[in-house]
Formats: sequence, C-alpha cells, structure tokens
Amino acid sequence: QVQLVESGGGLVQAGGSLRVSCAVSGRTFSSYYMGWFRRTPGKAREFVAAIRWSSSSTYYADSVKGRFTISRDNAKNTVSLQMDSLKPDDTAVYYCAAQNDKLLNSAGNPTLYDYWGQGTQVTVSS
Repeated sequence: QVQLVESGGGLVQAGGSLRVSCAVSGRTFSSYYMGWFRRTPGKAREFVAAIRWSSSSTYYADSVKGRFTISRDNAKNTVSLQMDSLKPDDTAVYYCAAQNDKLLNSAGNPTLYDYWGQGTQVTVSS
C-alpha cells in the first residue's frame, strides 16, 4: 500500500506561483510513476505532469509545459509540483497519484494509477 497526502493548495492571482506537495509513505519501492492530475466540476480528470520514480524522467501536458515543474525529494519522500505563470484555467482540485510497476505503464493514463491522494484545491483569480 502507498499513502499519499497533498498539501500547499490555495488562492493566487493570475500570473502568480504556487507549489503543491505530496507526502508519500508505504511501499514506495513499487512505484513506477508519480503523477499529478487535476479535475474541475463537469470535466474528466486531466493529466498534468508525471515523474518516473527510478530515473526522474518527467512528462507534462501541453497545457502546462514550460510553466509547471514536477520534482521529487528522495530524502523527504515527497513529490512536488511548482506552478508558475498561473492562469484562471488552472483552477482545479489537484491530485497526487502513484502507479505501480506493471506490464504496461503510462504516465498520462489515470486509469493505470493505483493510489490517489485526497486532493488539494488550487484557485487562480483573474
């Protein structure tokens, strides 16, 4: 089992920055990807960014590329998402997720993630 707890959401003006973090505990050695997704009312869960646990390779949705940065801290067992140049369209509940190593892994497919945090609200005002 892997436990994920997000923190760091809040309210920020457009153009501002925010950092959300995910504390990871449990069987972390089995994790293949750590990802961030977001959801707004009436929309499907959307891939934001992912990092491969073993190599630190990173992957981003086109909508956030160049503005968001995903990183991990092995010593603290955390995965963070630094969000810069925020836009009102970035307003959503942000979820941290962990994907176990399996026959076919995919960074951007939410159905392949095995564990989810409770989410943290990010609101960007115009």
